[in-house]
Formats: sequence, structure tokens, C-alpha cells
Amino acid sequence: MQPRRSSRPSSVYSSTSDIRNVSPRNGSPQHHSRPVSYVSRRASYTELPHMQAPPPVLTGNAHLKGVIGSHASLLSSKQTLEMYRANAKKTNDPSLQYELAVFMVGAAQQQEILASEGGRAPKRDLDSPYVDTSAAQSKAELLKEAKGILEKLTNKLPQAQYYLADGYASGLFTNGRMENEKAFPLFVAASKHGHAEAGYRAALCYEFGWGCRADPAKAVQFYRQSASKNHPGAMTRLGKACLRDDLGLSGRSREGVKWLKRATDVADHQYPNAPYELGLLHETGYGDDIFQDLGYAAQLFTKAAELGHVDAYYRMGDAYEHGKLNCPRDAALSVHFYTGAAQGGHPLAMMALCAWYMVGAEPVLEKNEDEAYQWALKASETGLAKAEYAVGYFTEMGIGCRRDPLEANVWYVKAADHGDKRAKDRLAVIQAAAAGSTSDKKGKKKGKDGHSKLEARRPSGDKECSIM
Repeated sequence: MQPRRSSRPSSVYSSTSDIRNVSPRNGSPQHHSRPVSYVSRRASYTELPHMQAPPPVLTGNAHLKGVIGSHASLLSSKQTLEMYRANAKKTNDPSLQYELAVFMVGAAQQQEILASEGGRAPKRDLDSPYVDTSAAQSKAELLKEAKGILEKLTNKLPQAQYYLADGYASGLFTNGRMENEKAFPLFVAASKHGHAEAGYRAALCYEFGWGCRADPAKAVQFYRQSASKNHPGAMTRLGKACLRDDLGLSGRSREGVKWLKRATDVADHQYPNAPYELGLLHETGYGDDIFQDLGYAAQLFTKAAELGHVDAYYRMGDAYEHGKLNCPRDAALSVHFYTGAAQGGHPLAMMALCAWYMVGAEPVLEKNEDEAYQWALKASETGLAKAEYAVGYFTEMGIGCRRDPLEANVWYVKAADHGDKRAKDRLAVIQAAAAGSTSDKKGKKKGKDGHSKLEARRPSGDKECSIM
């Protein structure tokens, strides 16, 4: 069976440089360490902060107190860098040299962020790591020096091997051009020194042929190596492979369930998939190994969502909207979970929020056509046909935006090209009207605008916006 390709894992570099703002109102969910009861979630909903995009991961100065002294937080970034250099040269300590390289990478990334924003850092707080770009080295110089330090440390520190490998794999040192051939042997070398993350990355290289010849057996070997160290990503991949007869692991469903359960116990924000995958199994049941338990599936989806799993967010938003998975209908929690999914880029969640804002849910959510339009517009950027149709309708009717029939027609064409039947029907009506025809071959009741009757209302006991 051909393995299903997964997306490349986020590196320590790319995770800080890809700062997205996917919500019209800015947001990122507040995370919790464990799932809580429905009562607790419901009671605390009003206390949830407005979701903010995650800040970049930066290297501050406070942790230098043990090396530099109690006044470390008062140093500028340039002073910190020079102090790092002096101490690294004086002590010749590999760990301190490694910290210097990591600090340089953080400083280089901060310069890139400031440049992309077209501005400079604000006035510096005591513990702020902002770089004074007028006095500091350029990004390229910092990265070159950091790379040189890491290369010298590869025979001394496995974490330096991994960090350098991740830099090659993410294209950090080559303006985005990935160098998997250089990264792969370093991942393998670090894994031999017990670095669990490096072992997982080496397994991915073997599975997908990144920098080496694809070798499923070797991939399994390295996945098992990292799984034995409780790496959640490795355990999840092994579990899914066993359940799907993948990577040569056929007839091992019981082992697959075991790995998913172990991965669920240690799932984190970087690897939140295990509770979601285990929840899918409990939603339907899986042979003699997993019994159907909708309530437990909801708990697992909730845990995955609170760790940032976008699909889990969407599933719980849908569950609280429609009363699925033994969850009560709850507008507040539905909006909360849909928002988490939408801010993670889930287009269907964006459209669900669009529908909520179109009709409102007092006292939880006021009707807001401007917000509804913004969410539909955001969803349309993903190429979702129903979102493009909704934007076309909003634009034609002037809902949440300025009325513009010509612009609406453009959106209808986009939606029709992506297969939306309503958009095709609407274009046919527009073309017929332009030709002077008013015939209604299907006998549908039409409004003055030529649409089938569209009502932004919720039927009793359900939420449904018919333009969605």
C-alpha cells in the first residue's frame, strides 16, 4: 500500500517565521493542559480572552543570569551577543557556544520579522530580545556565524547536530532552499546519541526519501527508536501505520491502538494528532480493540483541540452546534471551537462562523453582517466554492459590504468554476436577464433579485443559514 504522505513537520526555524493572521479579528485559542468537563467549559466561556496570533519564539536575556550575572536583563541585544561571545571564547564551553548560536539564530529571525513588518522594534523592555538593527550584524552575518559554530559542535553535542540539521532541512541557511542531503546524516547521527526528535526526523526522511533513498523498514526502525523514548509523533505514526497496514506493518491493529493510547497520554502542542485519531476510532468503534463511545470521543477531540488540532476544533464546534457526540447544543461553545478552527485556517469553520454571525445567537453572539462577510471572504481565499458563492451573494445584496453586482458576478464565476451549482444557476439567471428573458423553467418562486428565496434564519432547534 502506498503510504499517505503527511506534511513536513514544522522546524524550530520555520515555526517562528511563519506568523499567520488568519482571522478577521485576530485570534489563537487559549490552550489547556487537559480536557475539562462540559460544565467547566461552559462556565468559563465568558472568561476566555479574545484569541491572539501566537507570538514569535524569541530568545530573551533573563536566562543568562547564571552566566553573566543578575543584571543580564538590562543588557541590549548587542551587549548580550558580545557577552556571549566573550564568555564562549573564555570558557570554551560547548554548551555556552551552542547557546550563543541559538541566540544568533533568534536575533537573525527577529531582524527578518521587523523587516517584513516594515518597522523597527519598539522601545526595549528590560527583558526584551529585540535587536537594534542599526548596530547589530545583518541577518546573513548572524546566520553564517551561527552555522559555523554549530558545525564545530557537531562532534560534541547531539543537540547541535539536530539544530544544524533542522536548519538545513528548513532552508534557514540558504534563503529557503532545503538541503535534505545535508540534514539527513545529521539527524541520524543525533539519533544515535539518544535525541528522540532527531530519530523521528530521520524516520520521516527514510519514509519519504528526503535526502536519502526511501526505505520503509528503516523508517519503522527509527520510528520505534523514538517511540521507545515516548516521542508522541513517532508513536502516533507507528499507531496509524499498524492500523492501516502501512510501512509493512500489516495485521498489527492491536499494537496500533496501543501506540495511539500511549501517544495520547503525552500529546503536546507540537504533536496533537494522537487524541484526535483515537477519538475517530471511538466515534465508530474499531473491531474488538476499540468500543464505540461517543462521549469519550468528544473528550479526546476536546483534548486535541486544546492542543491546537484544527480538525478537532471543527468537530467540537459542529458537535456543540448540532448536539452530536452526546454534547448538548451550546452556541457559546460552538462559536468558541469554530473560532479555534477558523484561526487555524479551516475554511468550513470560517463558513460556520459566517452562518452564526448572519443570524446571531443572543445573548452569546450578536448578529453582525460585517463579521459574516469577513469570515466568508476569508474562507473564499482557500478556494472553497460555497464561500465564493456566499461572497458573491453578499456583494450582490450589499450584506456586510458595498453593493456591487459586477464584483458579485466575478465571485459567482469563481464559485461556478469550482463546481458550486447555486453559482451556476445564478449565472444562468443573470445571463437570461441580460438577454431579456424572464422565464422560470423550473417554476421556482423567485424574489425580485431572481434568487430562490434565501432566508438568514435558524429553524427551530437548529442553526442553518441557507446561503451557506
